[in-house]
Amino acid sequence: MRVRVLFFGMLKDMAGGAQDSIDITGGETLAAVFDRCVSRAPALARARPGVVPARNQQFAKWSDTAADGDEIAFLPPVSGGAGKYVQEITEQEGHFFALTREIIDTPGLARRVLRGEDGAVVNFEGVVRNNTKGRATRFLDYECYEPLAIRTMAEIGREIAQTHAVGRISMVHRLGRMEIGETSVAVVVSAPHRRPAFEAALEAINRLKRTVPIWKKEHFADGEVWVEGAWDDSLLQC
Repeated sequence: MRVRVLFFGMLKDMAGGAQDSIDITGGETLAAVFDRCVSRAPALARARPGVVPARNQQFAKWSDTAADGDEIAFLPPVSGGAGKYVQEITEQEGHFFALTREIIDTPGLARRVLRGEDGAVVNFEGVVRNNTKGRATRFLDYECYEPLAIRTMAEIGREIAQTHAVGRISMVHRLGRMEIGETSVAVVVSAPHRRPAFEAALEAINRLKRTVPIWKKEHFADGEVWVEGAWDDSLLQC
């Protein structure tokens, strides 16, 4: 039996590559598969406490059993194609979620979510700053586990739309290299009134940062580093 293993962010550097094929025996858990990876790349062991596993493009538990042909991804703590979007989901209600390697068109997103009955549109943009704790930043690189990232963004958006008095919500994250001052992520919410729109936008970006498998590498004049973050507690299961 054999599984395909994917590594992202700092784990990719520790493993010496973005993917591997691992021979397993019947009944092995995802934790056992990770241990096999550690035997090949011991540096992975120190990252284990913060890693979250995924199986066949769904978040999984360490105790879940691997099967022949599975795609297993090991995801470090989150920091966050053809055409304009490399992945996109448009909901029947008008919600929109996407990943792109192009400049994010936030005015276009606002026009997309605005309805006639709305009296407010809140637009949050996360932008690339020129330093981290005084250390000059040259540029950033973002990468993600695309199928799981877009699905998770859509799940977050749907839940927020159901629990806040808002009309539509849009979430777009950019991938690849970004220069200082460029927008890396945008959350746009329309609503009849401003307070729910503000509250929904804040919850959306906070949840995106902790649950969507997107990783950031910061490049400095004297080196580079994957930015360490933290998973939401609900994803950290033994």
